[in-house]
Amino acid sequence: MIDRHSLKSKAWELCANAVPSVIVAGLIYAVLSLVVSTLSARLMGNGVTVGDVGRVMDAYQNGEYSYVVSYASRFRPSGFASLIDMALQFVMMIVSAGFVIFILNTIRRTNAVYGNLLDGFAIAGRVILLNIVEGLLIVLWSLLLIVPGIIAAYRYRMALYLLIDHPEMSVLQCLRESKELMHGHKAELFRLDLSMIGWLLLDMFVPFAAVWTAPYTNTVWAMYYEALTNRGGQESFSFNPEL
Repeated sequence: MIDRHSLKSKAWELCANAVPSVIVAGLIYAVLSLVVSTLSARLMGNGVTVGDVGRVMDAYQNGEYSYVVSYASRFRPSGFASLIDMALQFVMMIVSAGFVIFILNTIRRTNAVYGNLLDGFAIAGRVILLNIVEGLLIVLWSLLLIVPGIIAAYRYRMALYLLIDHPEMSVLQCLRESKELMHGHKAELFRLDLSMIGWLLLDMFVPFAAVWTAPYTNTVWAMYYEALTNRGGQESFSFNPEL
């Protein structure tokens, strides 16, 4: 079992001292995420106000269904806007993979550069396909009950790291390998996530907190992958069989 306290301490130290800075990479990533989310909101017509919602609810309760349908059609995004929005989501999947590549290079001391944020485009098709297949599998398991869906999400958590390290592997091979890698470790990773719940909540409710939270949490998860595959070695990570 992996000593999460030692792992988190190492991650914090890396975020504070790494050159090039993980925080700066996180800032670039956060800005890109903000730009994409803003464009997505505009494309998909998320300019609906509380007053609009109130008027629609009143119309529905009064049986004015034609108004409700008219309102919905007026704010429904066009097919072209939906395609552009999908493309933007794909771009963020790829940039997210690039952020993971940057962090892995930083951990491994293999000449990390900010340009790593674009390295995901080299495997863009498989990154997108992995996200789609993984999401579909999690949704299908969630149809049974919420717990199987959560278990499935943890089962496939290492798939992206495996794809980055083994670009010759197919998406299904990465998912199967992640399943094997996470055997007996899903609860452990769940406890690690719970121990960072404060950071995750900060990211949700504090504007621009992702500049600090994303580098730290992603570094913790990348180091967990390193420890899980024993790439980090005993010198980089502490292991405690009693945890």
